[in-house]
Amino acid sequence: MAIEIKVPTLGESVTEATVGQWYKRPGDAIQADEPLVELETDKVTVEVPAPSAGVLGEIVVNEGDTVEVGAILGSLNEGGAAAAPAPAAAAPAAAAADPQPQTAAASGNGTGSEMPPSPAARKALAEAGLTTGDVEGSGRRGQVLKHDVATAQAAPQASPATTSYVPPPSVPAPAQRLRVPSTEVDAAREERVRMSRLRQTIARRLKDAQNTAAMLTTFNDVDMTAVMEMRNQYKDLFEKRHGVRLGFMGFFIKACIQALREIPAVNAEIDGQDLIYKNYYHIGVAVGSDKGLVVPVVRDAETMSIAQIEGTIAEFGKRARTGQLTIEEMQGGTFTISNGGVYGSLLSTPILNAPQSGILGMHRIEQRPVVMKDGSIAARPMMYLALSYDHRVVDGKEAVTFLVRVKECLEDPQRFVLDL
Repeated sequence: MAIEIKVPTLGESVTEATVGQWYKRPGDAIQADEPLVELETDKVTVEVPAPSAGVLGEIVVNEGDTVEVGAILGSLNEGGAAAAPAPAAAAPAAAAADPQPQTAAASGNGTGSEMPPSPAARKALAEAGLTTGDVEGSGRRGQVLKHDVATAQAAPQASPATTSYVPPPSVPAPAQRLRVPSTEVDAAREERVRMSRLRQTIARRLKDAQNTAAMLTTFNDVDMTAVMEMRNQYKDLFEKRHGVRLGFMGFFIKACIQALREIPAVNAEIDGQDLIYKNYYHIGVAVGSDKGLVVPVVRDAETMSIAQIEGTIAEFGKRARTGQLTIEEMQGGTFTISNGGVYGSLLSTPILNAPQSGILGMHRIEQRPVVMKDGSIAARPMMYLALSYDHRVVDGKEAVTFLVRVKECLEDPQRFVLDL
């Protein structure tokens, strides 16, 4: 009995997705709930599981196709072997043209890679009449890329006849060594990959923020000595008591909430001719993943302890890396924090996460000489802070005051306890 595989409900206001990657091919045995295909939406990547055990039958949409909620992706034959799948659109174009197994172990590729070739490489393999066993992959984990196929085509074929000695060529004159530009040669070493829906959405939203908001950035630096000493003193006890590591983000969120309470404009947004002041604090935390930047939201962060905040962020990070965040978890933020310091950034100007009016950029901590109050000079762990804000909502004085309050809270964490 054939079971239809359909596009599931993707979340509120999301009506379509792009087929990212089929994990299985027609004729493959499938276990119940095993991921079959990856769908990319504007915000998240969703894996469609098998409704039951069986054999994958027909695939009716290709990678890169746009599908609506409820559309049929393919079919699953319960129990025994599947009927011969229909060609053409039923399977990805490269698979139809190249019936050879795509894993290196099966095809005899010397790299031993289990990574399938890239979409562009699959097409090039089919056009050249080659298999992955004929090409040495140079991509990650031995993946075959488009330029690998071109290299294999250009390589001279080994001749069974005995070879004779060929003298080395003479050294060319300097003028002869000049490279002549060739767009064809360059094109053979390029790989064109369609942007994912998530990447397209990120690009559109960031450009919209630049075009709409009167965006400005103010800077300050913070001495992280007090926070680092507190963290070093209590991190083992904290993890033992709460089951989560004590990081820096919990301190920064608490410091930002203190500053947002004093400067409510930074927590506001424009709606037409109105300003909406948010008397709650849903803090977005930018998280990098292989799919792109996502911003899950820590809701009602003012009601949470540092342990609860750290636990929530740790869970968000884990699920972001596996593509399991939901759209609802990335909506409704009132203020955002982005930590470029984890990648080594010294200073940056973060872009607003519209329609929010403020975003705080954290950066790497480094030892720098600082003149102390008594005039002495000491090496201190310093971090640059950047606040990008919408100047239509937030005045310069308010922006500077906000960042000063964040600095004061971090340099004197007892303010958290005393609510100062």
